[in-house]
Amino acid sequence: MIILDTALEKRVAEDRPVRVGIIGAGYIARGATNQILNFLPGMDVVAISNRTLANAENTFRLAGETEVRRVATVAELEESIRQKKHAVTDNPELLCRAAGVDVIMELTGEIEFGAVVTLDALRHGKHVVASAEVDSTIGPILKEYARQNGVVYTNCDGDQPGCIMNLLRWVRSIGFNPVLGGNIKGMLDHYRNPDTQAAFAKANGQTRRMVTHFADGTKVGMEMAVVANATGFKAGKRGMYGPECGHADETTDLFPLEQMLDGGLVDYILGSEPGPGVFVLGHSDNEISRTYAKYFKRGEGPVHVFYLPYPFPHIEIPLTAARAEIFDDSTITPLGAPAAEVITVAKTDLKAGSTLDGFGGFDTYGLLDNYEQTRKENLLPIGLSDDCRLIRDIPKDQTISFDDVELPKGRLCDALYKEQLTRFEGESCPVGHWNIH
Repeated sequence: MIILDTALEKRVAEDRPVRVGIIGAGYIARGATNQILNFLPGMDVVAISNRTLANAENTFRLAGETEVRRVATVAELEESIRQKKHAVTDNPELLCRAAGVDVIMELTGEIEFGAVVTLDALRHGKHVVASAEVDSTIGPILKEYARQNGVVYTNCDGDQPGCIMNLLRWVRSIGFNPVLGGNIKGMLDHYRNPDTQAAFAKANGQTRRMVTHFADGTKVGMEMAVVANATGFKAGKRGMYGPECGHADETTDLFPLEQMLDGGLVDYILGSEPGPGVFVLGHSDNEISRTYAKYFKRGEGPVHVFYLPYPFPHIEIPLTAARAEIFDDSTITPLGAPAAEVITVAKTDLKAGSTLDGFGGFDTYGLLDNYEQTRKENLLPIGLSDDCRLIRDIPKDQTISFDDVELPKGRLCDALYKEQLTRFEGESCPVGHWNIH
């Protein structure tokens, strides 16, 4: 979004920065804070909320900010913002309700906590940058709350869903019909767990749970659910096709053309260069456009491939906040009714009476499937699986339905999911949204 640089320069001249409140102090939060404070004049991280205050303070310190205030009330936070200071708190409500915060970045990746924070922020007139975990589970209903409150609800630039959407918009702008939004993954093993991923997590400063759901396929399912719900594209089959190939240039013949032309697909490729990027397949019947695309080595046609070599979520996510505040533009957001969701599948034989440990754990992995099918089978979204108690044995690789579990009591995420079911009952996600001819 090149236009943002001049827009942010104007904000500097007006002494009116985009004021960001960050929820969480993990891997992405550290990178985003560093980016905003050191490289994005016209923006500011006015506060960070984290349950461990020392981690929030350290996030500021790593970015070079040593004068950090601890605040305990909305009034204290608002005074800190007025004085152009930086604050930390263990109460996310302060950031959601303070008058001096324009955009909330919810960066924990937790479903229930993220649901509570996001809904509170939307109700108090804040734009929200949501995680793929929350968005893939209850994004459509949260988008409704954003619409009702006149604010932006969006997933982020730099992560694969936002990169795919930005590329989709560009492909459409040059005259091609996007027919597939794709992810490039280095590997996928449904049976990875926190023990197998411990060394990688430690080496990269991330949690074992997070890197496990990257490796076992759950995260790619969540990312592509976000894309599906923002485009109306569908999965070609449960779990997507996910073919192996050497380079993204080879993808023009890897997916069923009839499915791509019938509303579009979301999918991924494995072990391909350039990784870990994204790609879009665009279709054209225009002979002149196809001639140029062939000349520039984008394929023989009528399907041509366009790709981005790498995502930079920790660097680009601040741009999402700026787009929301300055232009009321969402990077990627649900169109309406869900098109797809990520279902829960047993990673090992599971016994009745046991409690599921959620995504990124030892018990389950997630697969993308089309919403119509998941609702027909009453399947449990993996985003809601944490702390569910099994009421029957589930063999390895079997899907888990709502009929197989007892949900924890009193969770907001379950209430929002139920509201989402009711709100969009009988509706379908718009199809053909990307056809420009």
